[in-house]
Amino acid sequence: MLDALLALAGGYLLGSIPFAYIVTQAFGLGDIRQVGSGNVGTTNVLRTGNKLATALTLVGDVGKGVVAVLVAKQFGDMPAVAAALGAFAGHIFPVWLNFKGGKGVATCLGILAVLSWPVAALSFGTWLASVAITRISSLSALVAAVAAPIFMAFFGPWLYTAGSVILAALVFVTHRENIARLMKGEEPRIGQKKA
Repeated sequence: MLDALLALAGGYLLGSIPFAYIVTQAFGLGDIRQVGSGNVGTTNVLRTGNKLATALTLVGDVGKGVVAVLVAKQFGDMPAVAAALGAFAGHIFPVWLNFKGGKGVATCLGILAVLSWPVAALSFGTWLASVAITRISSLSALVAAVAAPIFMAFFGPWLYTAGSVILAALVFVTHRENIARLMKGEEPRIGQKKA
C-alpha cells in the first residue's frame, strides 16, 4: 500500500509537468493558455502552427506517462496502476498551473504503452481509424478511450483493466465540452475552424 501511495504521488508530480506551457514559452510562442481552447496539451500547441514545438510537447506528454508507470511497475501491478492514475490526474490538474491542464490523451497513450503495448497499439489504431472516418479528433479520442479497457481485458490483468476503465471515464470528463458540441453537431472537424 505504501508503494502504491508513493507511486500515486510520484506519478502526479511527473504528470503535472506542463510541457505545453514550458515548450511554448521556450519557443517564444506566448502563454498557451491564451491560445485556442486554452488547454495545456499537445493539440492546443498544434494551433500555434509550430510543428517542432508540437512534436516536443507530444514527446513530453507521452513520456511522462511512460516514465511514471515504468518506474512504478518495478514494484508491482498496484503501484503501476496508481502511478498511471497519478500521472493522468497530474496532467489534467497540474499543481503548477492552478490545476488547469490538458485533456490527457497523449499521456494516456504513454501510460497504456507501458501497461500493455498491444493495447496502446490497438487503441492508437482505433483512434486513427476513427479520425480517418469522422475527421473529428475529440470523437476519435472518446472512441479509443472506450476501446482501451476492452482491449486491456484481453491483454492485461484485471487490475490494469480496472485502471483503464477509470482512465477512460476521466477522458470523458476532460472532453465534456467536446461532448456537448458533438451532441449539438457543432464540433469542428480536423482542419476546420471553430465556429
